Amino acid sequence: MIAIVDYKAGNLTSVLLACEHFGVEAMITQDIEVIGNAERVIFPGDGAAASAMEHLHELNLVDCLKRVVANGTPFLGICLGTQVIMDHSDEDGGVDCIGLVPGNVQKFRTVDPLIKIPQMGWNQMRFKQRHPLFNGIEDNSEFYFIHSYYPAPADPAYTMGETAYADATFAAALGKGNLFATQFHPERSGRIGMTIIENFTKWDGKA
Repeated sequence: MIAIVDYKAGNLTSVLLACEHFGVEAMITQDIEVIGNAERVIFPGDGAAASAMEHLHELNLVDCLKRVVANGTPFLGICLGTQVIMDHSDEDGGVDCIGLVPGNVQKFRTVDPLIKIPQMGWNQMRFKQRHPLFNGIEDNSEFYFIHSYYPAPADPAYTMGETAYADATFAAALGKGNLFATQFHPERSGRIGMTIIENFTKWDGKA
């Protein structure tokens, strides 16, 4: 069973439907025991870092998620679920996050009035490292992004794929061991994005 972490964020149902499309049992849950015992965990979401972390603390999910990753359970973060697994985010005046991946979340900056922030749309991702979740996906495939902030891991070894927008070339996909995370939305990225979801439903957490 895949536990989809419910921390009062948006975009949970689309991830649930993506899992069910492949005939996989999944549920949206805040239950610490269910999340801790799940075969796999997905941590998606839309929204802002400060409110997300506030809800995670209220629900006592921070330590739960740390244990999930430490125990080797396959873990997938999506969009805001990618940003809040970093150490710190500059959003909302700055907020400490879960700390599963060393590094910060930074805001796009640009002096070009033609570049819109937030980024909303399709962008190519270049592979930096091969990964089981990339199986069946070609390098420089396009994925759907919607965000004003981006993850900047302290160690480049975490970067599985990268893209560029505004002032930044940034990690579009992060990974280490049983943890994988995407700044883009695979569940909104058509056939290519759904391939990542399908690969995750079969992944044993080994890279």
